[in-house]
Amino acid sequence: MRETPLSAPFARPFLRSIRSRTALLATALIVLLMVPACAQREALARQAEIQATWAAVQRQAILTVSAIQFGHLTSPVKPQVPGVDLVQVVGLSHRVLASTTAAHGLAPLTDVWPSVLHPQQAVHSCSRRRLGCLLIAAIRVRPDQGSAVVYAARHVPVGDPVANRRLLIVVEAAALILAAAWTIWRVAGRLLSPIEAISTQLATVTIDNLGRRLPEPSGTTEIALLTRTINSTLVRLAEADERAGQALARQRRFTGDASHELRTPLAGLRVLLEEARLHPGQTEPPLVIRDALSAVDRLEAITTDLLLLAGTDAGTPPEREPVDLSGLVEEETSRRSDRLPVRLRLETGATVKACRIQMGRVLTNLLDNAQRHAAHVVQVEVRREGSVALLVVSDDGTGIADADRERIFERFVRLDAARSRDQGGSGLGLAIARDIAHAHQGTLTAGCSDMGGARFVMRIPLAEY
Repeated sequence: MRETPLSAPFARPFLRSIRSRTALLATALIVLLMVPACAQREALARQAEIQATWAAVQRQAILTVSAIQFGHLTSPVKPQVPGVDLVQVVGLSHRVLASTTAAHGLAPLTDVWPSVLHPQQAVHSCSRRRLGCLLIAAIRVRPDQGSAVVYAARHVPVGDPVANRRLLIVVEAAALILAAAWTIWRVAGRLLSPIEAISTQLATVTIDNLGRRLPEPSGTTEIALLTRTINSTLVRLAEADERAGQALARQRRFTGDASHELRTPLAGLRVLLEEARLHPGQTEPPLVIRDALSAVDRLEAITTDLLLLAGTDAGTPPEREPVDLSGLVEEETSRRSDRLPVRLRLETGATVKACRIQMGRVLTNLLDNAQRHAAHVVQVEVRREGSVALLVVSDDGTGIADADRERIFERFVRLDAARSRDQGGSGLGLAIARDIAHAHQGTLTAGCSDMGGARFVMRIPLAEY
C-alpha cells in the first residue's frame, strides 16, 4: 500500500491553505476599515480646505473694508491675501464701484446683500458659469442703510487638485494595505512554520517506526500542546500495535494448537475404524465402540471449550444473578463422591452477582484439575475478604513451578513439570476459568498450597458491592 503524509497543508492550493486564508481575511478586514477611514480623511481635508478658503476671503474682505474706511483704497483694488484675487466694492444700486484686476468687468459676484443686522455673510455660489463655484465673503462697509458692500471671493477647489488629493489618499491606503498584507503573510508563515515541520516529521512515521516521537517545544503554546497530543497519540498507536501483534501471535498459536488437539483424537478414531474395517475378525465391536466414543467425547470436550472461549472473547455479558458460592461448592462436590475426597471450609454470606453456569464451570475446571493431580486429598475454601469473595481450591500434588504460575493459564499450554496436561483435559480449562473470572471483574491466580501442591484463588466482588 502506498503511504501518504498524514497532513500536508502547505501542499494544498494557495487559497485553501491556512496561511493564505488568514492573510486574505486579515487583508479584507483592513480594507473594510481603510475605506471609511479614507472617506473620513477626504471629508476632513475637504472641510479644512473650505475653512481655510473662508478664512482667507473673510480676511481679504475685512482688509478691503478697513482700506475704504481709512481712505486707502486704490483702484484697481490690490489683493492682500494670496489666492484671493476676486474683490469687488458694490454700491447700493448693485453697481461695481471698484474691483481687482481679476474681477474687472464682472457683474457683482453674488446677489446676496448683507443686512444691517447681519453685516457679514458667507456665500457659496456656482451661478457664474464662467467663474465656476466661488466661496464669497460679503461684508457691509458701514452699518447704515446706504452702505456699500465688499465681496471677496476665491474659487472652491475642484478638478485636478481634488482628484490628485484623492489619488494620493488611495495610493497611501493601497500601500498600507499591501504592507499590512505582506506583514500578515510573513507573521502567519512564521507562526505556522512549526506546523509545517510537524507535518513533515509526522509524514515519516509509518507502521514500522511507531516508536518515533516529535521534538516537544517548551511552554504551553498551542504548538506545544499539539506536539504533546501527537506524541501521546503515537504512544497509544504503538501500544495498540504491540497489543495487536501479541494478540495475532496468540491467535496463530491458538489456531495451531487447536488444530493439533483436534487432529489427535480424529487420528485415533480413524485408526480404530480402519483397523475394524481391515480386520473385522480380529476386532471386538464393543471395544472399538468404547474407544471410538472416548475419542468422540474428547472431541466434544475440546469443541465445547473452544466455543466457550469464543463467547468470552466476544465480550457478550451473560445474565447475572446472586450466586451463593458456598452452596455452589456443596452442589458440585456432592456429585464427586467417586473421586478423591474433597475437604470443605465454607463461610456463609459469600454471595456474588454472576452467571451461575459460568461460576459452576470455573469450579468444575478447578476441581477437575486438582483431582487429576492430587495425591490424596483436595480442599475447597470459600470466605469473605473485604469487598470480595474468595474461592480457593488446593491439592497435595506436586505443585506448580514459580516460572509456570502464569503460563499455566495459557491456552493449550504444555508444561515440563509433572503437572503437564494429561489426557484427561482439553488444555483449556484453566484458561476458561481465568477468562470467566476476568469477565466478572475478578481475578484467578495460582500459587503453592499449605499441603505442598497447587493452590488456585479466585477473587470476585461481593454482590452488595
